Amino acid sequence: MSFLEYRLKTVPTGARKVLFLNWALILLLIAVASIGFLMLFSVAGGALERWAEPQMQRFVLGLVAMFIVAMVPIWFWRNVSGLAYIVSVLLLVAVEFIGVTGMGAQRWIDLGFMRLQPSEVTKITLVMILAAYYDWLDPKKVSHPFYVLLPLVLILIPTALVLNQPDLGTAILLVAGGGIVMFIAGVSWWYFGVVIAGGVGLVTTVFTSRGTPWQLLKDYQYRRIDTFLDPSQDPLGAGYHITQSKIALGSGGFSGRGFMQGTQSRLNFLPEKHTDFIFTTLAEEFGFLGAISLLTLYGLIIFFCIVSAISNKDRYSALLIYGVAAAFFLYFAVNMSMVMGLAPVVGVPLPLVSYGGSAMLVLLVAFGLVQSAHVHRPRGR
Repeated sequence: MSFLEYRLKTVPTGARKVLFLNWALILLLIAVASIGFLMLFSVAGGALERWAEPQMQRFVLGLVAMFIVAMVPIWFWRNVSGLAYIVSVLLLVAVEFIGVTGMGAQRWIDLGFMRLQPSEVTKITLVMILAAYYDWLDPKKVSHPFYVLLPLVLILIPTALVLNQPDLGTAILLVAGGGIVMFIAGVSWWYFGVVIAGGVGLVTTVFTSRGTPWQLLKDYQYRRIDTFLDPSQDPLGAGYHITQSKIALGSGGFSGRGFMQGTQSRLNFLPEKHTDFIFTTLAEEFGFLGAISLLTLYGLIIFFCIVSAISNKDRYSALLIYGVAAAFFLYFAVNMSMVMGLAPVVGVPLPLVSYGGSAMLVLLVAFGLVQSAHVHRPRGR
């Protein structure tokens, strides 16, 4: 009996699949999303219909999508990984021609009922194709230069398209997420050393190119870097976001000002309070206790993903789970670092908490893949 036949005979079928779902992970996702609903209700001044209600509707839709994806055998998702990646890249190309512009960037495709951000989809399809590649590849060849080249190309193609939108934050997440999958797959440390050295050289080149005809970044992206290094240079301009964010974070103290009592958000001092900077509203209203509670929930989600990956004997499934967990970690790590002034402001939402449709739906579908890998993992006879 082949391994595929063995897998098909040992996975649960029908309604039994529901019992094999990772329910702890599902409850954690619901808990985090509920915090997001609460904060969106708060930043809207007690109005449910402005941001909280649409977010709830999207979350329910995302949960349904997650359950549907979870019920589909993981071998199917492995087989369509290449197609999913190609479609996501084509969507990124389509953004160049029919994309909708918002906040100075062309990143969305208008589907009528919602705006789809293809770069969000690409974060997951990139993990899928890399997991499928390393599942196919002989482990002994993982670090061979020839077989390292293809994953790099797979990462750099969407990264270049995303940078052109421009969306530096998502481009960084794509490179970091892809690199983590390669590292977990067993690629030699030497390659990462070369990449780090190249990164240092690239940063040097970026700063050197400023003000020249071949300038590598947009002017507003350089201003973000300047603001990160010294927000006081322009406290009412480029440094306004991070200055107000730090004030909100500091004013929350240990236990916070209280629900809907945050002055920075209530008096509209805090820009993008319902999207990228929603964590500062949470910290202001619920203080250190609220912030560390959310961080703990995020940590538990990562923990349950890692446990599921370790216990999974299917290489594709394990790499897929690790990749989704890495993408999720990068989401909240970058966002929290950004609003605390530990990283430049690059426009990365707080997962399941910030207002937005594409990011939430794609993330829940990604956790549907995690659930599919968990439900259909090889079991004993």
